[in-house]
Formats: sequence, C-alpha cells, structure tokens
Amino acid sequence: MSAIFVSSFQWVDVQFLLLIISILEAAILGAVIAAVSPAVVVPKMIQLMEEGYGMNKQIPQIILAGASVDDVFVIVLFTSFTGLAQGDQISIMKFVNIPISIIAGILIGAVIGIALAIFFTKVHMRDTVKVIIILSLAFILVSLEEMITIPVTFAALISVMFMGIFLKRKKPDTSARLSAKFNKLWVMAEIILFVLVGASVDITFISKAGLKTVILIFAVLVFRMAGVFICMLGTKLNGRERLFCMLAYTPKATVQAAIGGVPLAMGLACGNIVLTVAVIAIVITAPLGAFMIEHTYKKLLSKTENNEMLSKNN
Repeated sequence: MSAIFVSSFQWVDVQFLLLIISILEAAILGAVIAAVSPAVVVPKMIQLMEEGYGMNKQIPQIILAGASVDDVFVIVLFTSFTGLAQGDQISIMKFVNIPISIIAGILIGAVIGIALAIFFTKVHMRDTVKVIIILSLAFILVSLEEMITIPVTFAALISVMFMGIFLKRKKPDTSARLSAKFNKLWVMAEIILFVLVGASVDITFISKAGLKTVILIFAVLVFRMAGVFICMLGTKLNGRERLFCMLAYTPKATVQAAIGGVPLAMGLACGNIVLTVAVIAIVITAPLGAFMIEHTYKKLLSKTENNEMLSKNN
C-alpha cells in the first residue's frame, strides 16, 4: 500500500501546483486516479499464468493481489475525502477497517476454498456444476459485502481470490480444469467489461483537457512507478521483474469510470475537473499500460514450463 500513499500524495502535490485546486480537491482527484484497472490487469495476468511467465516467483499473483488491495484502499480514501468535502468528518474506523477487511477477506476465502476442496472430493459432479457453485459463492460474497452496514466488514474480492488460491492448493488437478472453464467464460466477460468501461466514458470531456492535464497524468505515473519500486525493495525479484511490476500498475480504467463522475453528481466544485482528468487518464493509460504489459512480459519475465509448475503445485 506504500505505492498508493506515494502516488496519492504526489497526485496532491502535482495537482495542487498544475490545476490550482485546493488540497482537499486534489486529494479527491488523487484517490480517483490512484487505483489500478482490473479490466486491464486481470486478463493480462491470467494470460501470463497460462503461458507460465513469472510463475517461478508468482509475479502475476502478486500483481493481482496488490491490485485488489489497492482498489479497496483507494475506495476508502475516496469515500473519506468526498465525505469531508461535504462537511462530514473522517472516521478513524474506516481506516482501521482496511487491514481488518483484508485479513477477514483472506480468512473467509481460505475457509470457503478448503470447504470446497473437501466438498468436491466427497461429492462427484461435472466441472460445469462446480463452476456454477464457485460463481454463485463469489456473487454471494460480493453481495454480502455491500449489505453489511457495520463499520467492520470484509473485502469480498480478496475473499474470492483466496477461495481460488486455497482450492488450487488442496485440489490442483480440479483447479486446473476449472481454470480452463473460467477462461472460456472470461472471453465473453472481457468483452462486456470493456464495453461497459467505454460506455461510462464521456469523450466530450477530452476536448476540455489541456496540456496541463496530460503532463499531470504522465508525471504522476512516474511517481506511481517509483512507489511500486519502493514496495519491491527487499524482495527476491530482480531488476527486470521489478520493472515489469512497475509497468503493470500503470493502467487506469474500471475504477476511474465507476467513480470519476461521483464528485460531479455530489455537486462538488471539483466535479468537472475530476471527471475530465479521469477520462483522460483512461484514454491514455489503459491502452498504454496494456501495450507495455503485452510487449514487455516475454522480455522481462522468465518462463516456467508446465511440468515445473505442476511439480511446484504438488
């Protein structure tokens, strides 16, 4: 999460200087733009896992997990800053809930994953039925997170992720077959996802963006990459692998499309600026990030053969 802090604070500094907006408005904009796009990162990391790149050090999984935590943390910051702009007070519980929700999400996902492994061992059924069960549980977890009104909750997306992780640890063969099934579903889901992102973007705001906005986006991408580099210090990743992780955290799309228009809908003075920068960030960073990931992973990551991956899983 230190990468989020670095990028968010640098957003505040650079925006305050370039766009001449208040510190609080800059913080809101920083929270909107800081999140990594699952729409770009998830399919690319799935592709890497299928091809075996970076699997010797679990780099795709690291990026996916980091992106999930990133989005959870950013949403909390965004909610707090917009509430403060409307006259509310920032609740300490919202920040305390971040590590609690992550830990709770991991525990819930682990328990469900182990339970599924036991259930699939004792009850024989078609893989298609197993896919439906897992999807149903995932939707239930996401719905439960939205329904919970108490301050302490859990991160549903992290629960879903760890449900799959522990299912794979306990039943690697079943997990491999189910992964193939989900990959087929993802072909259509990926198209729908990008269509929804595109439908959420109002291209009329692009004409309102000046050179300062473009400079702002590229400047803060550099700071974001620096934050990721700091996070990688002390790890076993080499220089090329760290560079890939830095590039993988640059795309913006889904989260920005979802919350970019919220400040404007709230009637905040910075609403138009936030939406404009969010749209430009999507237009610039989504294709750029996808391009960099696609054209660098074979050069920056080492490939693990299928038999080596199977031996590690077993």
